[in-house]
Amino acid sequence: MIRFQDFSFRYPAGGSQQPAEFALKDINLEIRDGEFVGITGTSGAGKSTLTYSVSGLVPHHFAGDFYGSVEVNGMDTVEVHPEQLAKFVGQVFQDIDSQMVSSIVEDEILFGMENFQVPRAEIARRLEAVLEMLGIASLRRRQISSLSGGQKQKVAIASILALQPDIILLDEPTGELDPESTIMIYEILRRLNQEFHKTVIVVEQKIMVLCAYVSRLIVLDKGQVMFDGPARRITDEIELFQSLGINVPRVVELGQMLKKAGLYAGEIPTELTGAEKMVREVCADVAV
Repeated sequence: MIRFQDFSFRYPAGGSQQPAEFALKDINLEIRDGEFVGITGTSGAGKSTLTYSVSGLVPHHFAGDFYGSVEVNGMDTVEVHPEQLAKFVGQVFQDIDSQMVSSIVEDEILFGMENFQVPRAEIARRLEAVLEMLGIASLRRRQISSLSGGQKQKVAIASILALQPDIILLDEPTGELDPESTIMIYEILRRLNQEFHKTVIVVEQKIMVLCAYVSRLIVLDKGQVMFDGPARRITDEIELFQSLGINVPRVVELGQMLKKAGLYAGEIPTELTGAEKMVREVCADVAV
C-alpha cells in the first residue's frame, strides 16, 4: 500500500528571492497493492516528483520543504532511507543515462542483484530471464555507450525487473521506443501486474497506451490531482482533459463525433479494439 496524506513538496528556490512554487500540493492518494496506475499531465505537473516521493528520493536526495506524509508498505519515507525502500520499490528514471552504473549491459543488470546479495544460482536464472523477457539477449556483452536510447531503456527496465520489487515505478519508459517496442513493454508490465501481482505505476504521455493497459488513471496539473479514476472514464471528462492540455485518444474524439451526429449510441471506446467494433456497428447501420 502507498499512502499520501496531505502531502506537499517544494524544491529549494535557488538564487531567487521568491519562494519556489510547490511541485506537489495537498496530495491525498492511496494506491493499493496490485494496482496498475498511469500518471499523466503536461510538463511541470509534478509527475516525476510523485514517483520520487514513493522511492524516497524525495526528501533524501532531493531536498526541499516537505509537508504531510508518504508511506510505503507502512514505512514513512522520511524515516526510511531509499536503500531500504529499494528492496520493495524499483524505479526506472526518465533520464536513463543517469541511472546507468556499469559500462557493459550484463554488468548493469548484475549490479543490483549482487548488491542485494541474491544467491549466485538465482542471479544467473534472473539474468537469463530478463534478457529474454526484454528481447535484449544479443546485447548482453555490448558497451552501454554504444546502445540506442531505446536499447538503454530496455536495459534499465531489465535491471529493475531482475530485482523483483513489489512496486515498479517507470517515468516515461517508452519515450525512446517505437510503437512495436512500446506495446512489448506494456505487455510485460501487464503480465507482471496480472500474473505476479506487482504494483505498477507508470508516468506516460501516450494517453491511448495508458487507456489500453492501466486500470486507474491519475492526472496532475500544477502539482495537484485533477482526475483520479478508471481510465475508461476519460470519455466522460473530455473537456477537462482538453482544458489541461492533454490530448484524449482520437478514438474517443471519433466516438464523441459519431454520437453527436446521431450515428452511434453505444459506449465510447478508449482503445483500438473497441474503436473497430464501433466503426463496424456504425457502418452496418448506415448500410441498412
